[in-house]
Amino acid sequence: MIATEAGTEAAPGISTPPWARRYAAKVRTPDDAVAGIESGRHLFVGSGAAEPQRLVEALVRRAERLFGTEIVHIMTLGTAPYVEEKWGDNFRHNALFIGPNVREAVARRRADYTPIFLGEIPQLFERGGVALDVALIQVSPPDEHGYCSFGVSTDVVKPAAESAPYVVAEVNPRMPRALGDSFVHIDDLDLLVPVDYPIPEAPVAVPDEVARSIGRHVASLVEDGSTLQMGIGTIPDAVLAYLQDKKDLGVHTEMFSDGIVRLVELGVITNRRKTLHPGKIVAAFCMGSRKLYDFVDNNPQIEFHPVSHTNDPFVIAQNDRMVSINSALEVDLTGQVCADSLGEYFYSGIGGQVDFVRGAARSKGGKPIIALPSTAARDTVSRITAQLKPGAGVVTSRGDVHYVVTEWGIAYLHGRTIQERALAMISIAHPRARPELIRQAKRLRLIPDDVPEVAAVYPAQWTTAHTFARGLRVQFRPIKPTDEEMMKDLFYRLSEQSIYQRFFRALRSMPHRGLVPYVHVDYDREMAIVAVVPHPGQPEREEIVAVGRYAIDRATNRAEVAYLVRDDCQRRGIGSFLVRYLARIARSAGVEGFVAEVLPDNVAGAKVLGTLGLPVETHRSADGCQLSVSFRRARLAPAR
Repeated sequence: MIATEAGTEAAPGISTPPWARRYAAKVRTPDDAVAGIESGRHLFVGSGAAEPQRLVEALVRRAERLFGTEIVHIMTLGTAPYVEEKWGDNFRHNALFIGPNVREAVARRRADYTPIFLGEIPQLFERGGVALDVALIQVSPPDEHGYCSFGVSTDVVKPAAESAPYVVAEVNPRMPRALGDSFVHIDDLDLLVPVDYPIPEAPVAVPDEVARSIGRHVASLVEDGSTLQMGIGTIPDAVLAYLQDKKDLGVHTEMFSDGIVRLVELGVITNRRKTLHPGKIVAAFCMGSRKLYDFVDNNPQIEFHPVSHTNDPFVIAQNDRMVSINSALEVDLTGQVCADSLGEYFYSGIGGQVDFVRGAARSKGGKPIIALPSTAARDTVSRITAQLKPGAGVVTSRGDVHYVVTEWGIAYLHGRTIQERALAMISIAHPRARPELIRQAKRLRLIPDDVPEVAAVYPAQWTTAHTFARGLRVQFRPIKPTDEEMMKDLFYRLSEQSIYQRFFRALRSMPHRGLVPYVHVDYDREMAIVAVVPHPGQPEREEIVAVGRYAIDRATNRAEVAYLVRDDCQRRGIGSFLVRYLARIARSAGVEGFVAEVLPDNVAGAKVLGTLGLPVETHRSADGCQLSVSFRRARLAPAR
């Protein structure tokens, strides 16, 4: 049974059901459907790509007869003529999320903004916190039982239609029939307006190099079997592009766009390993191309639900390995996330960011991620800031934040000190912004005064892993300023002999001032590689089991090399691997050879240079031995 503009028609030989006659009695033109709306009423308008555009147009045609009319909605893809200045006495918009079509009106106070978590909007309607008199919505044609689908937007539309005393619905044959908790019977709709026009499409963004770099970093955090939440835009699309080698991903999100379709087609998104709604993509709305809308239509793999379900943190947390990916406008050095305003200028809204950050944080193996470019305005403004701009709102608190990702890397903040947070955030800021951020961080007493103003780019390409004796899997990577605490822990787990052989004297302590030169390197004249393993029983934490470094003497173009391995990890080949890896890095930088100082009784240390497979020259003195190797015209032993 399909509804037509003239009413309904039944298939041959099938009698017309009673609801079809009731349907025909409710059909109106757009102008007739809004004719009964009176001044001072509170109107809800459908969301996103499901905005009932013909009803909105008819409402504005009636503007001169309406005064003090409030229009409430989240972001819509269509036009918003009711916020034009000339209708200031007639309409007042209340944005529950600010879209581009109403942003200027909110900024000029012709419209207002209500900050609220997206998942709590249904409750706001149901309890009358935001009063609704009329809901103007768009639905699909009814099925044979008289049920229409809310289509591409169930989100807050279904709760609004259930809360408003009077509901007027456009019935559009181009609206997909989305499945799930996304249906309304025609008996619950007061007037019906048959229409036929394309559902608005959201442009598919083409990620630039910055977005692609962010996408690679975020994708590295996604494990096989994870369940994803992400939004729309260049960064989410870039993330999806780098997930093609993952297996059995799932989706539980407030919205999705075209990138999801590609991963379903590739067999990456299967939803098989979801612990809630297994086998199903769960969402509240979608925006994208016609291909996306066709994919959604009558697809049993997809369930749409109101945001009271999709965005409930307690529901979200039931998905194991839940990964939430959300954006921000700026993040300060302590981890406060501003996502709805540019200083005093309200830009978007709270949306579902906090809902999913908190849900993912409570998920078994979950990862809440905030992703943003490090700069704005063509690299002239840092989005990693010492302090948020005056008037900026904190959407996600520093206590909620776990991962922050820019094109320069990943900062993990959860459970970290203010000093660790500030150093981590500075390390993912644009290199040109880092010296000033360090100065500001010192002024704000976030970091010690002796932290050098280094603007080095972290050489992530020098990250590798290797498995050693007894199955010990070790990651090798360049040292970071945030490794200070782990370096301190490493020192205090060394034996007296290991300390003496490395530092040539007995040391009882390693204070902050002693660690600063070890963790702050320029990755050019100096390079340091740490060997890290997961902390036993705490997989989110790492511990350093070995460290190697070199410093280049520009006069000779040779580098002095040193290394140490924690006592319980010695004699497994870690030191040899570390020195070979350092040699590979040094040689790629044009260094001609290594020089090492060792004590006479440090036999093991002396042997390590020999594992490079190069001739070792030895120069002995009363204090020890100087060993040297030349890289020129020689082939190094591989670091394996």
